[in-house]
Amino acid sequence: MPENHPILGRAIAIGVSAGGVDVLNRLFKNLPRPFPIPIFVTLHVSAHAAFIPEAFHGGPGLVVKESEDKEEIRSGHVYFAAADYHLLVEKTGRLSFSSEEPVHYSRPSSDVMLESAAETYGRDLLGIVLTGANDDGASGLAIVKAEGGRTIVQDPATATSDTMPKAALKLCAPDEILSPEEIAASMIRWGEGK
Repeated sequence: MPENHPILGRAIAIGVSAGGVDVLNRLFKNLPRPFPIPIFVTLHVSAHAAFIPEAFHGGPGLVVKESEDKEEIRSGHVYFAAADYHLLVEKTGRLSFSSEEPVHYSRPSSDVMLESAAETYGRDLLGIVLTGANDDGASGLAIVKAEGGRTIVQDPATATSDTMPKAALKLCAPDEILSPEEIAASMIRWGEGK
C-alpha cells in the first residue's frame, strides 16, 4: 500500500529531455508566485553544459536553481538535477547525488529521480513526463503511479520529441495526457492541494 509522508507536504517531479527548455518555460511562466511546493526536474544536458537559471522563468517566489548535494528541500524552489549526477529526493527532506551508472544512457536519469521522489512523497507526488528523445522517465512514472502519486504525460502530438511521452504511455496508464498549458494548470491545482 502506498505510504503518505505528510511531513514533507506535496511536490512535483518532472522528467524531460529534447525540447525541454521551451516546454519548461511554458510551464513555469504560468505558475503563481510564491509557488507553495517544491519542483524537481531532470533535464538531459551535456556533462559539460553550464546550468543557466536565467534561461527559465523564475524570480521572486519561484527560485530556479541547480540542485546541490545534501541541500534542504524548500517550497517555491525548482531544483534541476546537476549535470552528470542522478538526483535523489530523500525522506530526510534533503536532496542527494549519485554517480552510479547511467540509466537509459542518461545521467542524470529521470527514472532515478522519479523513483526516489515517489518513494519519498508517495501519494503526495505529481509525476510528469514531457518531451524527450529516449525511454527515460517511463519506468519512474510507473513507480509514481504504483506509490499512489498522480501522473501526467505530455500529449505526444504537442512534444518536440515524442519518444519519452510515448514510452511513458506504453508502460503506464497516466491519470492525464495533456498539452503544456493544461499541465501548467494541473501543477497549479496540485500546489493548491486540489
